[in-house]
Amino acid sequence: MANTGPAELLATWEAGLAHQGPGRGLLLHRAARPEAGTDELLSMPVGEREADLYALRRALFGARMQVRVECGACGEDMEFELDAGNLGARPRRGDGPLRVEEGEWTVEFRLPTVADVEAVTAGSGPAGFDTAASSAAGFDAAASSAAAGDAGNAGDDSPAALARRLLLARCTVSATRAGRPVPAGQLRGLRLPEAVQRRLAEAAEQADPAAEVTLKIACPECGEATSAELDIASYLWTELDSWARDLLLDVHLLATAYGWSEPEILALSPLRRRYYLELCADV
Repeated sequence: MANTGPAELLATWEAGLAHQGPGRGLLLHRAARPEAGTDELLSMPVGEREADLYALRRALFGARMQVRVECGACGEDMEFELDAGNLGARPRRGDGPLRVEEGEWTVEFRLPTVADVEAVTAGSGPAGFDTAASSAAGFDAAASSAAAGDAGNAGDDSPAALARRLLLARCTVSATRAGRPVPAGQLRGLRLPEAVQRRLAEAAEQADPAAEVTLKIACPECGEATSAELDIASYLWTELDSWARDLLLDVHLLATAYGWSEPEILALSPLRRRYYLELCADV
């Protein structure tokens, strides 16, 4: 695990204030793997990055996560505690691309990387959740949003669906239809049948289960189930932001009371820092 002392974490937080979702995710990943360069971090499968961030989160704040989701049916706020100790499984490492055969199609594809996702989608859901059934972070969204039937038919052209199809196309290594190879120049614009995309989704989920963590929460008010995708990068950033602001307030109070410098205050253990703050309050 990386050096996650308060000074290093404050530096990560400060740098992240100038960025949005993808930039903050990269900073958090660098905090978890400081020995890795930017190119290496971006080329990792999405699930590898998520596993690193879950490990970082457990090291900083523990495995229990307080989450809140709005019911998609009645709008009720649902709050519950999630044990994330088992989340963040590492993707299965293979010697080559994954292979799916469905009907007349044979498709070889690789797992999406962090760079792939950043190339086709922008931003992240509020408070660490995307209440859509799925997002462009994985192939299973593409299976539900692309055209049904034969390749080339018109399908959903919403921005989300287009992003999902682009992600699928970026990760397709080769494809053959009825034994005839699809030219490499046509792979980026290829629209695969829904059944093929569903098989791709299943294979990708098995190989990289941490790429998308989707919760199904039953509303205690109306009984309807809401799907919520847990975005660990956004969730962890929200926690880090709250922690950093609280810590800076502690620094301000102790510096005012004792005249200590920020490095001196950060060098104190959390327990001793809290004790000194209690003494300040008693004066």
